[in-house]
Amino acid sequence: MVRALEKLSPVAVRNANKAGMYGDGGGLWLHVGPNALDADGKPTKTGKSWLYRYMINGKAREMGLGALHTVSLSEARELAREARKQVSQGIDPLEAKHAQRKARKLEAAKAITFKDCAGKYIAANRAAWRNEKHAAQWESTLTTYAYPIAGALSVGEIDTGHVTKILQPIWTEKAETASRLRGRIEAVLSYATTHGWRAGENPARWRGHLENVLPKKSKVAKVEHHAALPWQEISSFMMTLDKEKGVGALALRFAILTAARTGEVIGAKWSEIDRETKVWTVPGDRMKAGRENRVPLTAEALAVLDAAEGLRMDEVDYVFPGGKKDAPLSNMAMLALLRRMKRDDLTAHGFRSTFRDWAAETGQPADIAEAALAHVIGNKTVAAYQRGDLLDRRRKLMEEWAAFCASAGG
Repeated sequence: MVRALEKLSPVAVRNANKAGMYGDGGGLWLHVGPNALDADGKPTKTGKSWLYRYMINGKAREMGLGALHTVSLSEARELAREARKQVSQGIDPLEAKHAQRKARKLEAAKAITFKDCAGKYIAANRAAWRNEKHAAQWESTLTTYAYPIAGALSVGEIDTGHVTKILQPIWTEKAETASRLRGRIEAVLSYATTHGWRAGENPARWRGHLENVLPKKSKVAKVEHHAALPWQEISSFMMTLDKEKGVGALALRFAILTAARTGEVIGAKWSEIDRETKVWTVPGDRMKAGRENRVPLTAEALAVLDAAEGLRMDEVDYVFPGGKKDAPLSNMAMLALLRRMKRDDLTAHGFRSTFRDWAAETGQPADIAEAALAHVIGNKTVAAYQRGDLLDRRRKLMEEWAAFCASAGG
């Protein structure tokens, strides 16, 4: 029996105010009620919308055709007719509709270049990164290596050929930079996919893809350690350092005595120093591991702070201020100092290795030394039991280190 069509009249549609479903035949329904949604799945203004219900591949489905205030009865019937035609051809009209919408979005995305997308990604994630330097590194590597090749291309057009063309020239010569760059390109392209600006697999992914084209980083990268002073020479170095004047010399001495990272030291603020408890509390946003770190201050480290107090400027909270107002010491200041001292063979970060070597060679507890360096414990079982920061034991260790730095035997 042929099902009746066009059961509803314009008057009936207009007067349908009771919540419910009103059938027009052939799968077309008028949905009335507070839950009525338009073709985009958004609540309608009038609470009336058109639905097309159908069966395909044994499954019942329904598709929104639009709100009554936008789609008239005659227009809804035409949309339903087109949908019935698709079903008769084995085409799911709802999936076809989604595919068309996606295609339109991708077409519109052609105006979004890789450079545009990268800029949007950096802007969206900048607040979550630990410091501005991280964002600057992103921008620098992309500008230097990626943008000349892919910057002006639509982000949806980037393929494996483009990615390998960017990476291959530096993959063996600058392995660390190339590896980070690959990860950054992958992140930008994933961001684009999430926003519907591209489709398909990520051509910058490593596992199961680029690993088949490029050699592993471990095979081509040369491990470069920060130049470090032999631990036996630390006291003679400290005596030479004592002769140097200025903020940079004080910062380097403080870094050595606390075994802290350069960024932690130059960013140190007076508000983080507690002289009563002899503790320097470094906030998590300035720590590599992202969590707060309490650093015990020895008498020698406090003496450095006393000297820094003499250089303190009004309304400046930085312990080691830079040349610009309200700015900390440059992260190159300590390296410049070492060059003036004719110690181009050393880096400020390398003194952490000097400390670690001293601890190992003099039989200091490895876990206490690692805690003093604010290293994350790799063993999850050990980390679970060692929940404290071992402050008292670290204080004893740092006092021994300070004494060694001042001894004739170091």
